[in-house]
Amino acid sequence: MQFESTIDSQTFEVTISDDLTSASVNGRDIPIEVVKQSREIMLLRSGTKLYSIDNITIEGETISFSLNGRFVETSVKDEQELLLEKLGFSTQKMSSAGLLKAPMPGKILELMVNEGDDVHEGTPVIILEAMKMENELKSPAAGTVVRVDIQPNQNVEKNQSLLEIEPRG
Repeated sequence: MQFESTIDSQTFEVTISDDLTSASVNGRDIPIEVVKQSREIMLLRSGTKLYSIDNITIEGETISFSLNGRFVETSVKDEQELLLEKLGFSTQKMSSAGLLKAPMPGKILELMVNEGDDVHEGTPVIILEAMKMENELKSPAAGTVVRVDIQPNQNVEKNQSLLEIEPRG
């Protein structure tokens, strides 16, 4: 898993192994062990150091948490957002709060929601194949799926409407 994290205007390139036993931060390899206590609390061990991570909240690209009692806020870009940036596509919100549009041309491999389903912001809703890669598209808002404009195996163009979510609140 590859990420880019920005904390206080300092950017870190982070790669975490699939088995969560090692990480690379700006090219420096670090052995890690992650112990998830609950949805809001984790322990992270690196060598002889133990870090307590709690009060975790996620809002879009912003993740806030306490690290050993110190408040930290970071902006995080995942592999998909980094790839889109490399290809010259904007990763900013591309539409209104509940409208999900295709970030690039491709083929719908899987539709993971139906009209009437409740979703949380960031929930995977569609798998889009583009350039021989599977891209997980996530819900842009928490709410109810009110319209689905595509079907599995359908080819889509960049900025084509895929689905609409009526935001909660």
